Amino acid sequence: MDQLVLRRLRAEVADAVSRQRRDDADSGLPPMTSEDERQYARAVIARVLETHARSEISAGRTPPDAREEAELADGIHAALYGVGRLQPLLDDPDVENIDINGYDNVFVGYADGEERMLPPVADSDEELIELVQVLAAHSGLTSRPFDTANPQLDLRLPDGSRLSAVMGVTQRPSLSIRRARLSRVSLDMLVENETLTPDLASFLSAAVAARKNIMIAGATNAGKTTLLRALANEIPAHERLITVERALELGLDKYPDLHPNVVAFEERLPNSEGRGYIGMADLVRRSLRMNPSRVIVGEVLGDEIVTMLNAMSQGNDGSLSTIHANSSLEVFNRICTYAIQSSERLPADATMMLIAGAIDFVVFVKRRNDYATGGGLRRAVTSVREVNGVDGRVLSSEVFAQGRDGRLMAAAAISCIDELEAAGYVQGVYQPQGV
Repeated sequence: MDQLVLRRLRAEVADAVSRQRRDDADSGLPPMTSEDERQYARAVIARVLETHARSEISAGRTPPDAREEAELADGIHAALYGVGRLQPLLDDPDVENIDINGYDNVFVGYADGEERMLPPVADSDEELIELVQVLAAHSGLTSRPFDTANPQLDLRLPDGSRLSAVMGVTQRPSLSIRRARLSRVSLDMLVENETLTPDLASFLSAAVAARKNIMIAGATNAGKTTLLRALANEIPAHERLITVERALELGLDKYPDLHPNVVAFEERLPNSEGRGYIGMADLVRRSLRMNPSRVIVGEVLGDEIVTMLNAMSQGNDGSLSTIHANSSLEVFNRICTYAIQSSERLPADATMMLIAGAIDFVVFVKRRNDYATGGGLRRAVTSVREVNGVDGRVLSSEVFAQGRDGRLMAAAAISCIDELEAAGYVQGVYQPQGV
């Protein structure tokens, strides 16, 4: 595909769509919905391609054949509303992560742990920035700026992947895309790929059914969000879920057969005048007024932790969240750090009491790359810790831990075992749900 031709035709289509928007506004018509605009763009693309074919014939050149024309149409639409030349990478089910340091330094990590350097995804750094700007304008609940005044960007791509981009603070624009390879994920799928043991899957399913508050911890790209989705998919369909995220990623509302009643909150960034900001803490507070059965916070990174723990300890049982940490035990120190830095400036002893009254279990998931030894990339839960109380510090016991063979096994008595058994926990047994 000739990228120069693609860019020229894309510009023509973009101009036509922009003119239609202005004409509608001047005529007092309501703006087109996102889906209507995409359908309109498809019609414009067809007209532009027909004009291009006629001009090629008039110039004595061979016009695009049916296959080439279809590729051009898809390429133009992807450049306007998709991810442009990134699309083939996102269409590859084996791609795990994409890291781009300038348009011509593209590094791709695969599900088996292999990493490769691939051809450029743009013709210049400026075109790469333009691609990200187009994505920011059509992803999420609101358009997000990406320019010298707003050099950082986080958003969810249409396929559920998470994109993080920076410019201005680096020599060249840089972006990272973390693929959501498993979106409709279940506990039995995680048992199959050995992230969970059957006993642990049974335990976690019962913990969700018993409305236990669960914090999932791990390092970056350890599989925290995937495990969170799997736990959320254990929640009965009749419950009303409120999700709170910095950038929409969970996508629980994409599966109405599993979760027909979902409200997804997304943090809103300030406008160019510094106004209109709605942060995570505010959204967590607002979620409590929306009649939730459960509140799910996609990732705790700041002062929303105090609001979330207060919500958990005030009767909103069954909440789920993720947090960055190096071990299940370190989670408590990490929460204390966030609480001290929050607007409430909550001291450590008060935070410990809040944790003890809010969190029931901490699940730690670890990522290990065994590609060098032929084992590929593995993610596995390596620790589950139950919160038992507070005595100057959070008291906890590791109820699941790795044995000598590396497999997870029961390690301590579970204090709420009666509740879990009433919710269906049978040690060593897990019945797949077929999500």
